[in-house]
Parts: sequence; structure tokens; C-alpha cells
Amino acid sequence: MYYNTSTIDLVPGLIAIDPSLPLPIYAQLDRAIRAAVATGKLAPGAQLPTVRQLAVELSVNANTVARVYLDLERAGIVEARRGVGTFVAADQPTHGAKRGREGELRGLAKRVLDEAAARGFSVDDLLNQLKAVAGEEGRR
Repeated sequence: MYYNTSTIDLVPGLIAIDPSLPLPIYAQLDRAIRAAVATGKLAPGAQLPTVRQLAVELSVNANTVARVYLDLERAGIVEARRGVGTFVAADQPTHGAKRGREGELRGLAKRVLDEAAARGFSVDDLLNQLKAVAGEEGRR
């Protein structure tokens, strides 16, 4: 079966949904928006597409998009303005210092390594790509 990876051009390549991945579409969308906010690709005050627009653009159920938006609103990542739309919240929630969150980062690293291995990539391949992407985006 052929799956088309859908993207939306809030920022080119900002949100990509791949139905062939084992990660549910809901989780892919949630992570993509959170990552875009965390990296500044979606700035505070930026308006997100309407639920209907995003659902049509990504070819997903509107209820899925609505659920993601609601969860992001509850987490303080976005804010809904009745009759206007959904926007990136000006004041993002703080998740505390890095200290004490090593387990969270370790779990993330393990998931990335597992996914890369499942696709046939080595640890060195992954590290080289991480360094390249970090260099391109000015992160170090």
C-alpha cells in the first residue's frame, strides 16, 4: 500500500504526518507542533490553521486535530480565542531545569536509536546527522 507523507506549509516542512510510522497520527501532530514552538519555528502569537484547514491539508480526521489542539491548550502551549482562532501562547510553560530530567532525555535517545536501527541506520549514521542538523540550525 502506498502512503503519501502530508505536510502543511505554516513553515515549509513544519508539520509532517506519515501514516506508515508506528507512532499514531495524533502523537505525530502533537510532537510536530510542540517541536515547532520549542524551536521558535512557531513564534508566540503565531496563528495556527483552523482545525478544518489542518485536517484537510494533512488528510486526517478533524477530531484528531481538535483533540491535539485541546491538549496543547490544556498544556499552555496554545490558546484558543473564541471566534478568532488558535494561537501559540505568549507565555510558554516552563518544565523546570534540566536537572532531574536525565531519564526523560535517556528515554528520548533510546526511542530515536530504536527507530533509526529499525530503518537500518547505525549509531554513527544517526550521530553524524544530529551533528549536521544541529550545525545547520545553530544549536550546540
